[in-house]
Amino acid sequence: MADLNSKLSSILGDRTAKALEAGFGMACVADLLRHYPRRYVVRGELSDISALVEGDEVTVLAEISAVKVRRVKARTILEVIVTDGNSTLSVSFFNQAWREKELRVGRTGLFAGKIGIFNGKRQLSHPDYQLIPDGNDVEAAISEFAGKYLPVYPATSKLPSWKISQCLLLVLDSLDEVPDYLPIELAEKFHYPTLAKAFRQIHQPTDLDEAESARARLTFDEALLLQLVLAQRKAEISALAATPRIPKPDGLVARLDSSLPFTLTQGQIEVAAEIDSDMRKPHPMHRLLQGEVGSGKTIIALRAMLSVVDSGGQAALLAPTEVLAAQHAKTFHTLLGPLARAGTLDGDSDGTEITLLTGSLSAAAKRSALENIASGRAGIVVGTHALLSEGVEFSDLGLIVIDEQHRFGVDQRDALRMKALLPPHLLVMTATPIPRTVAMTIFGDLDISTLRQLPSGRTPIETHVVAVAAKPHYLDRAWQRVREEVEKGHQVYIVAPRISSQESDGKIKISDRDRAMAILMGENIDEEISLTGSQMVAVEDLAPELATGALKGLRVAVVHGRLSSEEKDAAMDAFTAGEIDVLVATTVIEVGVDVPNASMMVIMDSDRFGVSQLHQMRGRVGRGKVAGLCLLVSSAEENSPALARLNAVASTLDGFALSRIDLDQRREGDVLGKAQSGTRSHLRLLRVLRDEELIERSREVAKDMVSQDITLARWPQLANEVAHLKSEETASFLDKG
Repeated sequence: MADLNSKLSSILGDRTAKALEAGFGMACVADLLRHYPRRYVVRGELSDISALVEGDEVTVLAEISAVKVRRVKARTILEVIVTDGNSTLSVSFFNQAWREKELRVGRTGLFAGKIGIFNGKRQLSHPDYQLIPDGNDVEAAISEFAGKYLPVYPATSKLPSWKISQCLLLVLDSLDEVPDYLPIELAEKFHYPTLAKAFRQIHQPTDLDEAESARARLTFDEALLLQLVLAQRKAEISALAATPRIPKPDGLVARLDSSLPFTLTQGQIEVAAEIDSDMRKPHPMHRLLQGEVGSGKTIIALRAMLSVVDSGGQAALLAPTEVLAAQHAKTFHTLLGPLARAGTLDGDSDGTEITLLTGSLSAAAKRSALENIASGRAGIVVGTHALLSEGVEFSDLGLIVIDEQHRFGVDQRDALRMKALLPPHLLVMTATPIPRTVAMTIFGDLDISTLRQLPSGRTPIETHVVAVAAKPHYLDRAWQRVREEVEKGHQVYIVAPRISSQESDGKIKISDRDRAMAILMGENIDEEISLTGSQMVAVEDLAPELATGALKGLRVAVVHGRLSSEEKDAAMDAFTAGEIDVLVATTVIEVGVDVPNASMMVIMDSDRFGVSQLHQMRGRVGRGKVAGLCLLVSSAEENSPALARLNAVASTLDGFALSRIDLDQRREGDVLGKAQSGTRSHLRLLRVLRDEELIERSREVAKDMVSQDITLARWPQLANEVAHLKSEETASFLDKG
């Protein structure tokens, strides 16, 4: 008999176990049992062939409608046409004419492989298949397909769905008693089956109600374990001691407020009060500030940083890119004026110093920055990942501000916190609006403040989709529109998804954090996203082409991640000063860049970007008194999901509405269909929109349990599961280190 920790090889043999490990990263029985069906098919019901998409790994239940053998030169091609009654699919085998004997017209089977397109028709080449025994072969039907409902699993070319199903049957039959970590009172309260029963019912349901009951239990497990980790983390942070940071009545905060050339919105005033209240306490603030693009998060962050400087400490702002870090430093200098130049002839003696630390600083500049930080002369420190490096030492780090938190993991927050004498206050910010359930699920250890109101004077942004597949001449009109905008004295951004068309690496790596977020949201995400297919627009190709063609005579410059810090700063400074008409860039200008005279943005291959990213980028225009215009250029086909997504972006400027549209349009996919480096996320079933009520329920349960006993010692088996989840997080962090 086997338990959840038994090696798969002890039950399935070395060869199959190695295939499961290579295909899905499975090592033990629990890994296989948590490889859940994507869906179920009913024997006798056929798949919808018209819904199949090129490139998908699929398992199709269909009937054979035609079989023919063709000879092409030295090869024999067996073509089998299968149907669902409405659409057909071609299934081809090369030099395997002998299969004609079993692949007979009228038989039904499961066919698995990758959907391809040949001569405009969907096809499967050399698929794995398993024919369902004829109706009169009752014994065979029962042994091969026990039960009415056939589970369809995330699969690979070497491990089709039915082979995984056979492995699970063997494992379930050999499984010993399964200990249940969910307290019995919770299982009874919510009418959940036991863990052992849930595993069997989700893989071998006798009806869909049984499968749904099992799925509800296993999904609740995922949500509860995560909420317990977050609740423990929040309780542990609340128990820590921190230095209260109280601004002086006539200190830097008060002087900034009196000198601002604008009035704070009511939302800004309320959020500032929440932060001020948190930072006066002897426990560390742990707060997420989310707000619309341009809602004024930067001034809130600056006020919080000055509160720390007022109390004799230092504040550090961590930004994801050098462009954004430099922009923040420049903005702070502008807002503070002489207060940011303490120790200089034109500085205010009651002020402070602002130090910028990035990876591309010269050795001398870096040495000077490190001295300023270590001595405490720099009250405000702005930097990139360079702040996390060894050798960066603070005199008294009292507040960490993390901008665009989705670019950083918990481990990076912790790396910066370790540089403080006492646990510092923490403020993480995002301009990517987060649906409430995502906030509860990923940022449950943070208190949340939200800015929805835009400062007065902000102009609306008009957004249009430029679908060049159907009407290529629309692109010519877009470039003409750019010229018109420049002729009015304004400036334009043009964004492209890649730097160079000559890049040898044709794939984008997906980070562990992005993958975990994608799994949570139900997105079909692989180890890498291929950049192949239709050639994407590249900055280094587009800029010279426009400068000598459609935009000839205009001042065109480029900004991208491969430029040196000096080159990027020079280009951004020139654009800010109005010395450049058109800036062709990658997404380095996605966040934080503020040029009020920029009134238009053209985003090339816009279907290659996510909804939230598009919303972020267009927020770079319309920041002055001139109305903004954003053109989303795409070669996507008419009526395609990609074009529908772009039309959704064009239809609203409400980032919170877009965040839900973004989630609604993501489909559950084969998120575990490929080996993943590092620790595999335990979130296999949880989906934030579908499971909103369940997440709320698990959050309340977790808060109640942790309030009774932060160690969970009253529920030892559950405590072990939570500890295991934490150890997976730690292992992932160490792997990345």
